[in-house]
Amino acid sequence: MQIDLEKERLEILKRYRKLLRTAKPFLKDDDAKQIKKAFLISAEAHKEMRRKSGEPYIYHPLAVAQICVEEIGLGTTSIIAALLHDVVEDTDTTLADIEKQFNPKIASIIDGLTKIAGTFEYGTSQQAENFRKMLLTLSDDIRVILIKLADRLHNMRTLTSMAKEKQMKIASETIYLYAPLAHRLGLNAIKSELEDLGLKHTEPEAYKEIADKLAENKRSREGFVENFIKPIKKTLDERGLNYTIKGRPKSIFSIYNKIKKGNTPFEKIYDLFAVRVVLDVPIEREKSDCWEVYSVVTDHYRPNPSRLKDWVSTPKSNGYESLHTTVMSKPFAHDKEGRWVEVQIRSKRMDEIAEKGVAAHFKYKGTDTRTSEAFESWLSQVREAIEANDKSQSAVELVEDIKNSLYHEEVFVFSPKGKLIVLQSGATALDFAFEIHSEVGARCIGAKVGGKLVPLSHKLQNGDQIEILTSSKQKPSEDWLRIVFTTKAKARIKDFIKEENKSHIIKGRDLIEHRLKHLGYPLLTLEITNQLRAYFNAKDANDLFYRFGKTYINIDQLKHWKLDRELHERKQAEKSIQAPIVDSKSFRKEMQQYHKERKESDTLLIGEDMDKVDYTLAKCCNPISGDEVFGFVTINEGIKIHRAACPNSPELLSRHGDRVIKAQWTSQIAMSFVVDLVIRGIDRVGLVNDVTRLISEKLQVNITALTIGVKDGLFEGQISLMVQDTDHLDSLSAEMEQVPGVIEVERKVS
Repeated sequence: MQIDLEKERLEILKRYRKLLRTAKPFLKDDDAKQIKKAFLISAEAHKEMRRKSGEPYIYHPLAVAQICVEEIGLGTTSIIAALLHDVVEDTDTTLADIEKQFNPKIASIIDGLTKIAGTFEYGTSQQAENFRKMLLTLSDDIRVILIKLADRLHNMRTLTSMAKEKQMKIASETIYLYAPLAHRLGLNAIKSELEDLGLKHTEPEAYKEIADKLAENKRSREGFVENFIKPIKKTLDERGLNYTIKGRPKSIFSIYNKIKKGNTPFEKIYDLFAVRVVLDVPIEREKSDCWEVYSVVTDHYRPNPSRLKDWVSTPKSNGYESLHTTVMSKPFAHDKEGRWVEVQIRSKRMDEIAEKGVAAHFKYKGTDTRTSEAFESWLSQVREAIEANDKSQSAVELVEDIKNSLYHEEVFVFSPKGKLIVLQSGATALDFAFEIHSEVGARCIGAKVGGKLVPLSHKLQNGDQIEILTSSKQKPSEDWLRIVFTTKAKARIKDFIKEENKSHIIKGRDLIEHRLKHLGYPLLTLEITNQLRAYFNAKDANDLFYRFGKTYINIDQLKHWKLDRELHERKQAEKSIQAPIVDSKSFRKEMQQYHKERKESDTLLIGEDMDKVDYTLAKCCNPISGDEVFGFVTINEGIKIHRAACPNSPELLSRHGDRVIKAQWTSQIAMSFVVDLVIRGIDRVGLVNDVTRLISEKLQVNITALTIGVKDGLFEGQISLMVQDTDHLDSLSAEMEQVPGVIEVERKVS
């Protein structure tokens, strides 16, 4: 195909001039010159590059800059950063070059964009880690995220040129991460478009069916809206109010969710659209005029009292302000009965904040402190959650916590003195306590709601007045993490638990060092620590100290360790002397002596015979309590315990039968074993998180390693866990197979 370079050049100039025209109202001094410089640098850097669609690459940064200005309302700094956002990543241009040509702020924004560039290539955990990095930029400059959202929106608008597999991947992460973030930042128009485009590529048939049906009934819908608003307009005109009123269809994604959630056919969903009244009034009259319009609407149509939502008096934490009501219309035209219609009432300022979100919020900052305080409060909570995040904790868990705060509605409650507290819907009395103060939360033993005693887990409702009850003896526990709902409370509880664990680790180490001195070991060396770890099956030194500090392991057990250690050292010394002259004759003699010593039984009892016999669990098959096992007598390493299903068992049993002994587990054995499981199934967003949450939180099982690979929509992974026995393992596997998407869980053979 022949490319018309001159035609492309003219199109690039046309798009650049459109950008300047859109930005012109707020350009100052030499802003236009700076934008032109950025455009020329970007055009030169990308001149040999083309997008998957075959279009010149420069179309993309121009489109992102256009979205920043036209749809988000950002200024010159953001336009320049948008034009240059791929230059550092795709060319030899450095951040130092950008800073020299422009300023440190633009270089800083581009640095933030470069860190979170591209799609997430390595599964959910890497995806979450990338999202965590993006949230970190909230602390520096929120424009990084706003430009990234503009970048994602243009990529979604042009997604059809990508390979099908790539379309699915990008669309899925858009619904999973970017749409909720756009919602939280108040970018409602962008959020809806991202969701609709995401659905178009993840569920194309469902998307097309809804889109077609909306197109089919467009004329009747418009006729209904016209009839509905006619009496409202007449009254508003009589009162001399300056307003606009229109009906708008609900997004395809929201209709799809209603169909899916309620198992309801399209024809039965009546709230397919909303009517919006936007008032052009000074800020001091906004509230009174909104309520006046509400009065007019409800004079004409009967309202549903349970559906009144007053975000004019108490804005949402993303700055959203509006008065919502749902009213019953009269039957129009061919309708046999009325329909429920949502009516949204707001000022022009509120409408701009609702559509352009945080950018408009900062534009109006200072005009309404309630909005500023609500948004700043949410920002503060996100920052706190990220800063409190333990590096050993998965990024998936952190992102899931923050995602909870992205989409959830809010609940408005009061302190005993009447102070309004805004929390996520679903928050409990314990969340409220931590919202008041960290120490109040940590000492909370219960609460009173409306004078009635309630437990920590009591879910709060709008209008509740809560009094927190505390005790100086109370302290947080891990169980609290299953009670609380808000990111702030979870972060604070984890902080308390971390500090508590540290004290137990220090206490455990001191106990061990003190007892070892009495046993003749003046120093707790690395060698001794490692031996104790292996003996007590601790995953690391801190786990060992913690278990002694919490008295999960009695300090007197160190005496048994010493006896077993000395016995092992004696045997090893004997073997090292005998090893050079071992032959088949002497080995048979040693075996006969061994069997003679067992007298009463010819079966090795695993768990009881440690002080009599030197044996270890074979690493080739990792047997656990409950497995059918046998012992194999090695020449220099004592007896190795193998599973009957061990890959090496056919050779050991057939070629070395004289060195095989019976073995069985004792019922009193008290230790944990590492077991490797292979898990397979159909990949989906959030699956890894669901599996790890089930294992760690619900089943209280420790995960020592986790790897997941995805190919062609299917996943296969390996999980290493600590279990007590085969019954425990079977129960765990059965629970894991109940997770949606998991098809098979089996124990790894070797």
